[in-house]
Amino acid sequence: MNLALSNPPKELCLLRLSAIGDTCHVVPVVRTLQKVWPGTRIVWVIGKLEASLMAGMEGVEFIIFDKSRGRDAYRDLRSQLAGRKFEVLLCMHASLRANLAARMIDADVRLGFDRARAKDFQWLFTSHRIPATPRQHVLDGLFEFIRALGVTEKVLRWDIPVSEEDREFARQLIPDSDRPTLLISPCSSQRARNFRNWLPEHYARVSDFASDTFGARVILTGGPTDLEKQYGEDISRLSRCTPVNMIGKTNLKQLLAVLSRASVLLCPDSGPAHMATAAGTPVIGLYATSNRHRTGPYLSQDLVVDAYPEAVRRQFGKSVDELPWGARVRDPDAMELISVEAVQLAIEKALEGASLNNR
Repeated sequence: MNLALSNPPKELCLLRLSAIGDTCHVVPVVRTLQKVWPGTRIVWVIGKLEASLMAGMEGVEFIIFDKSRGRDAYRDLRSQLAGRKFEVLLCMHASLRANLAARMIDADVRLGFDRARAKDFQWLFTSHRIPATPRQHVLDGLFEFIRALGVTEKVLRWDIPVSEEDREFARQLIPDSDRPTLLISPCSSQRARNFRNWLPEHYARVSDFASDTFGARVILTGGPTDLEKQYGEDISRLSRCTPVNMIGKTNLKQLLAVLSRASVLLCPDSGPAHMATAAGTPVIGLYATSNRHRTGPYLSQDLVVDAYPEAVRRQFGKSVDELPWGARVRDPDAMELISVEAVQLAIEKALEGASLNNR
């Protein structure tokens, strides 16, 4: 639906609460709006954790929705926005929590997803919908929101602010040298039937390969969960190269700074893949249970090790094209379709490319 505005709005609100990867996808949309409509004030309703990563973005007012407060989070949001009315609200998050949050925001135009992507009955909470464009990457789908408003430019710029203190933290971990750095973020988020994690012994083997073949420094990173800490211990124990284990030891800004200095990131379908894209770092994505063309690292599709088509055939007896876009494979053994040798080839491609770029 084309809602092309005769004049840029004075104030525009966008709603995207989570997750880390999806909020990273929103940033280029914001940067595009700032270029095309420099006089428009942008208000972003965002989750508390995600706000800690985005903090400091110039020209953006963040309104934090703290889901840990339960029902009070909705009252807090209503209170923070009391007396404000927006010409446009971009409902870029379709979930029950986000839909209810949208009800707390007063706006003339409430633009949401098309019916196929409007989860949890989002269409009941919006006045207009973006076009139903099939088989898009999530980032491209978010650009449809401003295209519906008449903005046809697409600026792939992130520039998420990082303090000098955080940059120094990263410099201490990855000092200037000709030695490449392989950063491994081994785990995806812990959710029911979310089978995205490769085995620790596989990560250990490719760590040793990167170290032996390229003299690479290997650093493990991740959050403070028990699963991630166990992965860090197991990979370290099984590796000969003694990786630096930073799992649970960085906040999001520090991780972004570290990513910006790494040669390449190796990870499953997870938030750090999109943080690395934002930092300008190549990503070797490991994909078997989700479709890389929908959620893969946007600028590193050539480095993805993709076992999704094979996993789809094994579980559904069909091709990817015969399934709904973004269908998930719920097979706990699917990631075993990704071979160590295939990942080693991707590491060769990434690190040889990094070496050529540094000459």
